[in-house]
Amino acid sequence: MKETLHDLHRPLGSTGLMVSPLGLGTVKLGRDQGVKYPNGFRIPDDAQARNLIKLARDLGINLIDTAPAYGVSEQRLGPMLRGQRDQWVIVSKVGEEFIDGQSLFDFSSAHTRRSVDRSLTRLQTDRIDLVLVHSDGRDVDVLRNSGVYETLAELKQEGKILGYGLSGKTVEGGLLALEQGDCAMVTFNLNEQAERPVLDYAASHKKGILIKKALASGHACLKPGDDPVRASFELVFAHPGVGAAIIGTINSQHLSDNVRTAASVLSQQQ
Repeated sequence: MKETLHDLHRPLGSTGLMVSPLGLGTVKLGRDQGVKYPNGFRIPDDAQARNLIKLARDLGINLIDTAPAYGVSEQRLGPMLRGQRDQWVIVSKVGEEFIDGQSLFDFSSAHTRRSVDRSLTRLQTDRIDLVLVHSDGRDVDVLRNSGVYETLAELKQEGKILGYGLSGKTVEGGLLALEQGDCAMVTFNLNEQAERPVLDYAASHKKGILIKKALASGHACLKPGDDPVRASFELVFAHPGVGAAIIGTINSQHLSDNVRTAASVLSQQQ
């Protein structure tokens, strides 16, 4: 049985990016306010964070997900990824800021451009592999009327980003994001499967899909004794549209266990 994801990297739609089927979410590296987790946590110090990133890399993870709204996540990742930039696929976002304990949204062209330039500086890199619009829930209105997608298309032409898409909350938004962009990040798990049509569209049009909240509880759906993580990964990776699931853990044991389970599931599905 495979214990790592090194041999299981896969294309993310037609972006040209090859990604590990699990990605490391980094909200917990930078922010501990206003986050919806069942248990409290302490933001890891630099040594702990470096060890977590090294472990992820050793386990075959090459996909890392951050955002300006994740507190100081981007600023911390920049120095930690120095010297290894080509070994990572970096996903960041635009549109949401987290200031004084509150989320603020700005999808204007000017803010989008400023935000990407700031992320490039914070991450100490010359390009971001994928930038997603951090939606406030008004997916279609934001994509159609704010100028954010047009600006991301310009930034892609300029080489500052390699692909763009939407981290959204609706089927309509996900479909529109894929029609005009490269990728959508959608919620899909044992409890919530309403956005399945977005996965179906992505599979038939060779577009990228990242899954968020892949492990959202789900215990109620299972028979006693079933492993909820395994069942979650069996569901997620059975869909041909899925590129990767973003898992935001700072627990090294959970990370290792998740990789082992995902590798086992994917090996059986091949």
